[in-house]
Amino acid sequence: MLKNIGSNWALNAIQILVFMVLTPFVVSTLGTDLYGGWVTLISLTGVLQLLILGIPMASVRYIAEHVAKDDKDAANRALSTCMAITMGMGAVAVLVGGLLFFGLTGYLTSDAWSLTAEQMSDARAAFVIVVANLAFGFLARLPYGVFDAHQDFIARNLIMAGGLILRLVLTVTLLTMNTSLVVLALVQVLTMASEFVVAITVSKRRHAGIRYRLRSFDRSMVKRVLSFSIYSMFLNMGAMLAFRVDALVIGANRAPTDVTIYDLGNKIFEPFIGIVLAIGMVVMPAATAMKARAEDQDLQELFLKWSKVCMSLVLLIGGYLLIVGPEFLSAWLGEDYVPESGRLLQVLMISFLLFLPVRGVALPILMGLDKPRRPALALLVMGLVNVALSIALVGPYGLLGVALGTAIPNVLFALFVAVTACRELQLGVGRYLGHVLLRPLFGALLPAVGLYAWKVGPGIEGMPWLMVAGISFTLLYALLSIVFVYRGDPHVDLDGQVRRLIGRSKNTGGQA
Repeated sequence: MLKNIGSNWALNAIQILVFMVLTPFVVSTLGTDLYGGWVTLISLTGVLQLLILGIPMASVRYIAEHVAKDDKDAANRALSTCMAITMGMGAVAVLVGGLLFFGLTGYLTSDAWSLTAEQMSDARAAFVIVVANLAFGFLARLPYGVFDAHQDFIARNLIMAGGLILRLVLTVTLLTMNTSLVVLALVQVLTMASEFVVAITVSKRRHAGIRYRLRSFDRSMVKRVLSFSIYSMFLNMGAMLAFRVDALVIGANRAPTDVTIYDLGNKIFEPFIGIVLAIGMVVMPAATAMKARAEDQDLQELFLKWSKVCMSLVLLIGGYLLIVGPEFLSAWLGEDYVPESGRLLQVLMISFLLFLPVRGVALPILMGLDKPRRPALALLVMGLVNVALSIALVGPYGLLGVALGTAIPNVLFALFVAVTACRELQLGVGRYLGHVLLRPLFGALLPAVGLYAWKVGPGIEGMPWLMVAGISFTLLYALLSIVFVYRGDPHVDLDGQVRRLIGRSKNTGGQA
């Protein structure tokens, strides 16, 4: 399991590198106004993601269940049923996208925007391409569901890493040749099509017996798949409302440049969320398999172990960004950096310290146990409250109000879902908090105080010094994790693993 999560983290590392290269490049190449139009376009088409009804997550859930029981026929019926549903919803997405096209045109031609006629034409064409690509993406995700269900994450991640590198090369090359939104949209199409072809080919070879065909469609499975998918759709809807609609709220009430300012302050959370979801992608099918084998004790251990690991990672990365996030954005973005982006990052980070560990472990375990109702509805309510608060606060408090509108529901969601998961697994909330939160939090205090003293004292300016500070922060936190946070931990023998690693190194050195 650690190998699978490690491969997910390796993919996250590549995603972060690509993200750090592409974001400042795209912003500086397009300019803040046109980039704001791109962010708005993506936010608007994000609504269409809801039409997929959570089918990819349902495919993982039911294929994993049948794989655990070694029932290939049932797994193929689940896959074929999901294929038919996604193809139908892809067609619906194209129709709905046609209606949204007119909404985009009216939105970007309002007085708040100052796009030229050529830029408007570019935005319209890009929107059409993005909608078509999104509709095709409903089907294109299913091969990854097959990899996830078989817990074959290394092969899956190698394919996705290739797609990221292809996206990087195409974006830099083509956008340099032609600065337009259409180019960005075409890069998405080329990347997804390439990944789909490779994923289909590799999954057929690695998982004999899996068939991508509609003839195994099972009408009797539709209701079961859709009932789970509806709650998965609520998850998608909640996430979209919480993290995608902010750009539309800002664009409707503020200047277009404010969309870019907020997006840059919020941008760092996309790869950060990916790090914790890397755990959830492995935890969910594992929980499904454990439930199928009635391994209740192992489920509790799975929950406690990976919740604590996730909390440790979030405190490590989040603590660093909470203290020196503005300095990091300034060094990363250069002339495109606005100090307000740094302040927004810090406000949002406080809530994500609680939100991310729950989103990364507790929620996927509940989904894997076929208990999606409460977490899905909670995330949907979180998204709705986010939008309502953002609309109410953007007037009097500006971008800070939008950030608060995101942060407050994040915390409430985390508390509710953590308690729900504890009850489902018959685990005391006090035991959960004591194991998952207290020691990692105390372990992070000393490195955080040291980093803050460094910031207000000598100061930390420029990427080289930020890297030195980050390495120092990480090493001190790692040392405290060994001697305090994970000392005597019943699920993670970190001290023992370090001792064994040192012993192997000594033996290797002696043999040499």
